Amino acid sequence: MNAQLRRITSLDEALTMAPAIDAYAAQAMAEFLDGPLPEGVSRRFFKRHFESGETVLLVAESARGKSDLGVCLTGPFEDPLIGTRVPMILLLFVSSDVRHRGVAHSMVEEVSRLLEERGHGKLAARAGHNDDALISMGERWGFVRQWEMMLRE
Repeated sequence: MNAQLRRITSLDEALTMAPAIDAYAAQAMAEFLDGPLPEGVSRRFFKRHFESGETVLLVAESARGKSDLGVCLTGPFEDPLIGTRVPMILLLFVSSDVRHRGVAHSMVEEVSRLLEERGHGKLAARAGHNDDALISMGERWGFVRQWEMMLRE
């Protein structure tokens, strides 16, 4: 796949992309949400966390220079009890017409490299408990399950 990866370094550019990021997040989270994604969620995230060392916004662009292939967004995850922070993949979205061509893997590798340059040796990710394909993919990419979250409804 001939994709170019571009890191978004400007808060203004990230805020301009916020509606598209919200749409990607809504698609990626559709099976987990009981309703629509809260309006303006990425805009609020960018305003609070864009300058954080754990935040990276990466877009995969086509040769035409359009951000139409995929997006990877990381941000801080803080354990509420012990306060440790680690970067976490909050959104990994690849357009359905280019999936299974290495775009997601390339974005995760680049995000990992960028975070390592900032001194972050770990990267967290999440997957639904029944999403065996995503869990398997993560394990192939070097992610290791460390804990499970349980939810009572």
